[in-house]
Parts: sequence; C-alpha cells; structure tokens
Amino acid sequence: MTTNTVVTINKLVPSGAPTLENFKVAAAPVPTKDALKDGEILVRTLYLSCDPYMRGRLSGRTDSYVASFEAGKPIDGLGVGVVEASSHADYKEGDIVTGGAFKWETRFIASAKGFTKIPSTNGMSPASFLGVLGMPSFTAYVGTITLCKPKQGETILVSAASGAVGQMVVQLAKARGLRVIGAAGSDDKVQYVKDLGADVAFNYKTVKSLGSAIKDAAPNGIDIYFDNVGGEFLDVALKNMRPNGRIAECGMISQYNATAEEAYHIQNLAYVVMKKLTIYGFIVSEYYTTPAYG
Repeated sequence: MTTNTVVTINKLVPSGAPTLENFKVAAAPVPTKDALKDGEILVRTLYLSCDPYMRGRLSGRTDSYVASFEAGKPIDGLGVGVVEASSHADYKEGDIVTGGAFKWETRFIASAKGFTKIPSTNGMSPASFLGVLGMPSFTAYVGTITLCKPKQGETILVSAASGAVGQMVVQLAKARGLRVIGAAGSDDKVQYVKDLGADVAFNYKTVKSLGSAIKDAAPNGIDIYFDNVGGEFLDVALKNMRPNGRIAECGMISQYNATAEEAYHIQNLAYVVMKKLTIYGFIVSEYYTTPAYG
C-alpha cells in the first residue's frame, strides 16, 4: 500500500543544538480527494524551505511572533507544491502553489486560504519562489531599501552575505551605488560574495580579528549594517558604525542554539546613543499586505 512520509517533532529544544532525536520520520496513510472538505486542497509537496526562523519554533516559547511547533505534530513552513485535487473554486488539479502552511509531508490536505497560485514560472524552477522570487529576497528589500533607505556612495556591511537573504542584500545595495562589504564563513562563500559584486569580502572564521577586518574594509566606518547573525559580529559592527548609521536586524542566528551560559552579551550598545544609530527590528511577513507591496 502507498504510504505518506511525514516529518514530526519528537521533542522540543528550548536551548542548545537540535539533534536527530528531536525529529521523527514516519509513514502514514496517503490522503485522498474523498477526504476534502469545502475550500480545501490536496497538495503534493515539491519543495520545502528550512529557514533560520524555524529554530525559534523548536523552542516551545510562547512570546514570539510565530507559534512554536508542537510535539507529535508535523513540521510546517514555506513550500511549493502541486494541487492534486481541490474543493475550492480558485484551484484546480495541476496548479502550482506556494505558501507558509506547507506540512512536511509527501501529500497533505489544507485550507486553500494559506496558499497562493503561481500563474507561470516563465522557465524558472518553482523552487525559485522559496528563494530569489520569495521570502528571502523580499526580506532583503524591506530591510535594505524600505527601512535603511540607502544613499548612493554609502557603505553597507552584510553578515552571512552568501546566505539566502544576504546575497540579495549585496546585489540590491550594489545596484544602488553603495560600497558593499560582505562577510561569510568559508573561502568559497567569500568568492561567491565577490562574484555577486561585493567590493570587499572576508572569511570571518579565519581573520585574526573581526574588528580589524571590518576596520580595514571600512576605514571611514559603516553607514548601514544588515545583521543576520547577532552576537559578537553585531557588537563589533556597533563600534564601527558612522554617526546616524542604520542597522537592519533581520536575524541573530549565532545565538539561536546558545544556552544561557553560551549566550553572547552585547557590550557596545552605548554606541547607539553616542553615534545616534537607528536599529530596525522587523518581521517581513508584516509587510506582505501593506499598501506599498500588497
């Protein structure tokens, strides 16, 4: 009998690094169109996106902008799939859909309200709607352009510059005439960032001093810092900001697995006052339906 592969949460992880024991892969009955209720669709998963924000959902905390996963239930997140059956007038068999309500299952049934139909891929892989045509690029745009309002000739520093969001920040900033400095965690990634157009890129894992690396790359200081990592990198960046600089706080992935003993404590926060800095914390999903983008 055909089975359905399902990935569920076996045990939540309040702190520390998750292990395979925190997840469970199991076989379940395949859902059929006979089980559809009004307004639902049966989706076959094509691509799933594993994003940094999902680490927070493993913690079990109740004070975040997005609900935690629940033990014993499937993981859900961004994905792309094909409709195999529908009881909703706007969706038909064969439609390619994307959205943030994808269960980590081979096939699943869900309300059509959580999905958007992709009208045409124009020759691009549907997976692009989880990357360059999806949330990461929009995150880069909101943080860099909407919030930090870059001016030609300014200098921007991008951490995790080879990542899904960071690589788009590099390109957006370069297209607007900024001097772009990118940091990444391997020599191959550094070369990739340079190939994207960064004026300077360095391997933060091999430099003798993070402070010296940033200072050498930007002797006159940083106008905009797009932060994806938090921790020590954010601390050093604060010290190297120019007066009236702007910081887009996209993520702090260096701290997501940290225990209370391992957590990095920021020491240079006083520069926010001394240099009249503006720090923008933002959740990109809140911009999806604003007038400027809806």
